[in-house]
Amino acid sequence: MSKNAWIPEGLDLERPNQARIYDCMLGGYHNFEADRLAAKKVLEIMPDARLGAHAARAFLRRVVNFLVKEKGVDQILDLGSGIPTVGNVHQVAQEANPAARVVYVDIDPVAVAHSLAMLKDNPNAIAIQADVRQPDTILNHPEVKGLLDFGRPMGVLFLLILHVVVDDQDAYEAVYTVRDALAPGSYIAISHGTPDGAPPGVIKLMEELGARSGNPARYRSWSEILRFFDGLELIEPGLVYFPLWHPEGPDDVFFDEPERTLGFGGVGYKVK
Repeated sequence: MSKNAWIPEGLDLERPNQARIYDCMLGGYHNFEADRLAAKKVLEIMPDARLGAHAARAFLRRVVNFLVKEKGVDQILDLGSGIPTVGNVHQVAQEANPAARVVYVDIDPVAVAHSLAMLKDNPNAIAIQADVRQPDTILNHPEVKGLLDFGRPMGVLFLLILHVVVDDQDAYEAVYTVRDALAPGSYIAISHGTPDGAPPGVIKLMEELGARSGNPARYRSWSEILRFFDGLELIEPGLVYFPLWHPEGPDDVFFDEPERTLGFGGVGYKVK
């Protein structure tokens, strides 16, 4: 595969993209100059953003290990998966259980194109292009239904995606529709940016930057994020700053100052 085989034809390389900006923050290489410039602007406004991205990525790893290693979940639906980079969901899950099945879903054609190229030799992981605001389309997609069994427990990830669903009704409906389609014993993990604890004016500047770049965002409070878990039983320690959810040790990013991540995360369990 050539170096640029993951780039779809006709892609506008001049317009920054949320997923590619995040990839840049993580030190990945699936991003373009426009994304790197946008990342630089974000860091000027919020110097902690790069470390915050790493803290969010560590949360992903801990969640997937919790689901697969501790709870025996062997199928995961990752909604708003973004650009694949080191430590992807399928890598973490299949290291714990080689038979684990993973479906990546993203609206960004670049994320999907590269995912497909990366997963072409992996029969237990696929990627589709779809909009999280249209959950029924995802749930009824033939490739999704072909790999995942909705009659059995699974894990669903809404990681750093719901803040880009700016309409509250769309955001909550997306989660509740997926929740209702899951079998008892399933889990939903959510991570979400928040204004809680943010330095004055930072979130407003971030929202303005997102709007100018064509990537508007809606950062929600702890109580607003908690609403996404309605109908689910929250796994301890509940909805907390990323580093406080099942920490691995005092060397975790922002372990001593978790509020600097400006993001909450949690996992809900569907009892019935």
